[in-house]
Amino acid sequence: MQRREFNRALTAAGLGSAVALPATFPLNAAAQGPGFESGRDYLPLKQPAPVETPAGQVEVVEFFSYYCPHCNAFEPTLEAWSRRLPKDVVLRRVPVAFVGPRPETRQRLYYALEALGQLNQLHAKVFRAVHVDRQRLEDPAGMADWLATQGVDKKQFTDAYNSFSVAAKVGRANQLVSAYQVDGVPALGVAGRYYTDASLTRSMERSLQVVDYLAGEVKKGR
Repeated sequence: MQRREFNRALTAAGLGSAVALPATFPLNAAAQGPGFESGRDYLPLKQPAPVETPAGQVEVVEFFSYYCPHCNAFEPTLEAWSRRLPKDVVLRRVPVAFVGPRPETRQRLYYALEALGQLNQLHAKVFRAVHVDRQRLEDPAGMADWLATQGVDKKQFTDAYNSFSVAAKVGRANQLVSAYQVDGVPALGVAGRYYTDASLTRSMERSLQVVDYLAGEVKKGR
């Protein structure tokens, strides 16, 4: 979702709406047929972005926001795709700071859950809380109350939320958003070198095909 479109889309669709993205292409299909072109389906970065994966692995970054209805709709597709990735391709999620009110609080929520080892259990549930159950989750006290219903200790969450390590991760996330020049979510980055999203490919499913193709090119040393 583009930054400038976010408020207009919420008004039209409602916070609880999951805006469906067109599922035109199957997951992990060979990157052939229509062909993928630089400048049309993906954008090479002018300057490399930092990556966290070691040599021999390809990092794929999803830029997202818990508040974004398109990200909510895309999450099940992305999760299914990630489960079929080869061992040398690694998915990393990065929350952005430009969607919805007080977006940094939800960045901190994501990294606090990561610090507590709760992401696998609660990542999809946060999306559901916002878009289906209409929980605002805009301040740490409200987040702690909701997380307590999910079995997370309030103090442990609050300590993680306010920790230096979480603040540092938020700072690095914002730097990565700038490095990839992300202007809307969901969006995908590959190996610190390439960027794609539905504004280029016309669907996030096709964006995943582009990512498969680009990861293969990176592994070939291209």
